Amino acid sequence: MNQEAIKERLVSAFGAEVIQGAVLFADQMAVTVVKDKILDVCRFLKTDPDLAFDLLSFVGGVDRHPASPRFEVVYQLYSMRHKHRFRIKAMVEEEQEGLGTIDSVVELWPTASWHERETAEMFGIEFTGHPDPRKLLLPEEWYVYPLRKDFPVEGTEDTPDLPAAQIREG
Repeated sequence: MNQEAIKERLVSAFGAEVIQGAVLFADQMAVTVVKDKILDVCRFLKTDPDLAFDLLSFVGGVDRHPASPRFEVVYQLYSMRHKHRFRIKAMVEEEQEGLGTIDSVVELWPTASWHERETAEMFGIEFTGHPDPRKLLLPEEWYVYPLRKDFPVEGTEDTPDLPAAQIREG
C-alpha cells in the first residue's frame, strides 16, 4: 500500500477533524493527528491487517519555538509484513510550567519507552500513562530541557559543571 492510500485509510477511519493534514516529501508521508487521538490512531495503524504497523522505530520531539503550538511529537512506523513505512506527528502546546503533554504509546509498542523518556527529558513533553518516566541522560535534580531552541548554549545555573570523575561514576 502506498503512502497516499495509507493516508486516505486514516482519513476514512477518523475524519478530517482528527487527521488534520499531510505532507509528502521524498516519498515519505507525514500525517498530522490531533494529539488527543494519538493513541486511537496508533492503535488503528498497528491492528488494521492491511496496515499492520508492528514496529515503532522512532519517537522524537521538535521544538518549533516561537511558533504555537510549540512542539511536534513525531512517530516513525514500519510494517514488517507489508514492508511499508509511515510517519505521523501530533502538535503539542506548551502548557503550565512550560511542559507539554501527550498520551504514551508504550502499551502498543514497548520500544516507545526509551524514546518517550528521552523526548520528555530533552524537550519537557510528558507522556501520560508512561510506565517508567525516569530520566535517562541527565541527573534527576536538573530541571532543564537542553534540546529546546531557547536553551542557552552555555548552559544554566541548573546545569553545573561536573568534574570528569563524577560524570564517569554516575
